[in-house]
Amino acid sequence: MESAATAVVPPAAAATTATATDDNLQSSDSSSPADAVNRLIHAFSQRQQHLLDKTVPHVLYRWIACLCVVLIYIVRVYFVEGFYIITYAIGIYLLNLIIAFLSPQEDPEASLTSGGSLPTRRSDEYRPFVRRLPEFKFWLSIIRAFIIGFMMTFFEVFDVPVFWPILLFYWVMLFFLTMRKQIQHMIKYRYVPFSFGKKYGKKPAPTESSE
Repeated sequence: MESAATAVVPPAAAATTATATDDNLQSSDSSSPADAVNRLIHAFSQRQQHLLDKTVPHVLYRWIACLCVVLIYIVRVYFVEGFYIITYAIGIYLLNLIIAFLSPQEDPEASLTSGGSLPTRRSDEYRPFVRRLPEFKFWLSIIRAFIIGFMMTFFEVFDVPVFWPILLFYWVMLFFLTMRKQIQHMIKYRYVPFSFGKKYGKKPAPTESSE
């Protein structure tokens, strides 16, 4: 009888325990959908980043895949005969990417005023060209632009009627003027947006040992 009496839980303690359990269940139920979505997004982003990291050394295959994506988009627009405004927007975006890809990470004019400069003579120290937009990000941005544009071609709201030859002519003129300005900038500050190895400094001539 005494052992049975000591095992009885007081009503107040039982009510408190039940209330705490209900609160925990309610909090877990309310936070579980959001936590599940966050975990799913995090796992998807990690998986995507892992796959992208594996493609970094395969430069040729990456650009072949990029060309395939571009061709798929061109075929889609050709058969649909519309969505020219999307193509024009992609063209303007690609032009900005090309300028960032060909531009140095540090502005040469700012480097000259701060005391630094790019090598202008063969005797100067060689410094490799560092792009404002790296090659991998350049490739990834092109892929994303054409994939998003391809998905937008399935929505009629984006099919704005325009006279596409005017857009093409305007884009060609904009491309010509922008590239001319970029080439003038390259000539003025004497840099080449491609690194092919060390080019500055003469190789020391071999010395003959006297017998």
